[in-house]
Amino acid sequence: MNERILDLFTKDALETARANNTYRSMRLMETPESSCVKIRMSNGASQEQILLASNSYLDLANVDELKQAMAQAVLEWGTGSGGARLTTGNKTPHQELEEFIAKFKGEESAITFNTGYMANVGTISALCGKNDFVFSDELNHASIIDGIRLSRAKCFVYKHNNMADLVRVIKEAKSEQDAKQDARTFRGLIVTDAVFSMDGDLANLPELLRIAREQGVLLMIDEAHATGVLGKTGRGLAEHYGCAHADVTVGTLSKAVAAEGGFVAGKQQLIDFLRNKARSFIFTTAMAPAVVAAACNNLRYIDAHPERVQNLRDNVKFFCEALQREGVNVEQSPSAIVPIVIGDEARALEISAKLQDAGILIPAIRYPTVAKGQARLRASLMATHTHEQLHAAATTIAQIINDCL
Repeated sequence: MNERILDLFTKDALETARANNTYRSMRLMETPESSCVKIRMSNGASQEQILLASNSYLDLANVDELKQAMAQAVLEWGTGSGGARLTTGNKTPHQELEEFIAKFKGEESAITFNTGYMANVGTISALCGKNDFVFSDELNHASIIDGIRLSRAKCFVYKHNNMADLVRVIKEAKSEQDAKQDARTFRGLIVTDAVFSMDGDLANLPELLRIAREQGVLLMIDEAHATGVLGKTGRGLAEHYGCAHADVTVGTLSKAVAAEGGFVAGKQQLIDFLRNKARSFIFTTAMAPAVVAAACNNLRYIDAHPERVQNLRDNVKFFCEALQREGVNVEQSPSAIVPIVIGDEARALEISAKLQDAGILIPAIRYPTVAKGQARLRASLMATHTHEQLHAAATTIAQIINDCL
């Protein structure tokens, strides 16, 4: 390897990241994802930790009947799919999963992708082209941003959850097209997260639906952190608000569903279109049938156990109130995500490290995931955390934050 040439591509960026406290490394988890895990510490020892950093919100990865069902699916279907969905990779579990997603979401049809990231990138780049307009919340996930870039559509970013600003940028786009005396039909797409992953707040779906209808544009929402979390039975943002669905609903199977993959749910015409146009669906090997079967089994479990969703909601309420009693500046979260904003990147890293030493795992989230000076501890809860664990964690978090002032 020519190390001098490699340095040209990598060295400065790595040194800058280390200097700015934004360098990233991985920790080793030695047990399955659950409310408590064992972490390999820097001294080589294993330490048990209360896990307050997982997206497995319902803790389904450790339900015995679901693990056994996936093991049986491996025995029945093998370890891989063998091809893309449009060639030889389409198996019975894929169809059963898509049918159940459509039913669970109350839509006509659904299509699955290998990841939620691929679902966003593939859907946006299929729907939109260089002559179209996309209106994106400023705090949208990177997969949405990358999908917009890939589409080559003209992007207008509106202020976070600011519906007046959204209307402003839509009107600006329409004026821009009119100024070019473009006779074609205006095509616009509003895209937003349902739950914003770093703040835990929710998109205003009723207002977004109204604006999309009034302005004659499509609405797409990404329910990665909403499916299995929001609504009485975990069906997502529309159930939470008691309103209609967006035109395009994207989601993931790797968070609360505790499997792998992404999906899009909507009208049959939309799904037929994506099956023929979404490059991240067409040009990739299908998910392993056993993984697909696991996702379907896990979704069925959520459908049959709405109390799991309620337990999660109760835990979030309890944890936020416990932090508030300890003097930590947090608001009651409508989702499973509780951001504890620290500000300074180095201080956030210090607090996170001390919490890990104390047996609580909450990584520091820093730039570029969040804006500079907005570093935070991103606590995310599970349905299986006990109130005793959450009370102890809240007390320790408050103590260590105060010690680091």
